[in-house]
Amino acid sequence: MVSVAFLAEESKAITAVPDDMVLINAGGFTRGVDNTKGENFSDEAPAKMIYISSYYLDKYEVSNAKYTEFIIATDHPAPAYWDHRKLNQPNQPVTGVNWFDANTYCHWANKRLPSEAEWEKAARGPAGSIYPWGNKLEYSKANFAKGKSGQKYITDSVDAHDDGVSYYGVYNMAGNVFEWVQDWYSSNYYSTDETRNPIGPKSHGGNNIELINAKNEPDLTKKVIRGGSWFAPAQSITTTHRFWNNPINNSYGVGLGFRCAQSLANDLEAEARSFYMKALIYVGDEKYKKAFLSINNALIGSPKNKEYKAFKVLIEKQLDK
Repeated sequence: MVSVAFLAEESKAITAVPDDMVLINAGGFTRGVDNTKGENFSDEAPAKMIYISSYYLDKYEVSNAKYTEFIIATDHPAPAYWDHRKLNQPNQPVTGVNWFDANTYCHWANKRLPSEAEWEKAARGPAGSIYPWGNKLEYSKANFAKGKSGQKYITDSVDAHDDGVSYYGVYNMAGNVFEWVQDWYSSNYYSTDETRNPIGPKSHGGNNIELINAKNEPDLTKKVIRGGSWFAPAQSITTTHRFWNNPINNSYGVGLGFRCAQSLANDLEAEARSFYMKALIYVGDEKYKKAFLSINNALIGSPKNKEYKAFKVLIEKQLDK
């Protein structure tokens, strides 16, 4: 068997992207890290190839202006800090929202909260970057607790730091505000074998994936938050850093917001077929490593397809030569 380092590959889709959203094409990416020394923590391990179907993600964190439209339309209660003069400018991210507020807004907008895996893919990009913009910490590219003179100590506008966008063009995925995602938190969820469109473990009260640690906290009682905030240290703004908060309250109020995602009408078999066709082209060009990556993605989308399995064996034989 040949071991080939994972390189993300995506199935390109031609579709009209909704306003202020970006399209994240279907394909694999490396979630998590293996080295949990230094800036990384044990709940970020192990690194694993994850397949995500195509989806849309908000280019910006939800702003006060957008949230105002929601409040007016639904009579939803205003969040904490709504009248705070340093936090209530129209283009600043809404803060003071709990998970249920964020979830309700996204559904009102005909969207949803992103899964943790979707969030991480949008932040890391196909190269698996440490930060949205690359692998080097650059203080000017994010709003976080730099411990330096001149730090703003408040949220930036949602379209700030255009030099720090992710590979997909998503803003402020490092710093500014932590962001709610869909998943319940489990410290060792990454050790499970879910590799296709994972949506996290179920909470208490459901059919739990038994991932409770010895202390029984905070696993499966808290929701995941990602990205760090304006008051978070550098180790919290990496693309793999995981944190959690009680979904009912907002203990990180002035530094916790969200953005929304939207599903496409995906056809997994069609996506898998697209990867298979790419593998055929790569074999014709004798690019066997790329063919191997493509056929692996095809099998993630259609794991029981005998044609794809047989073609993978042929590619492996070429790589073994």
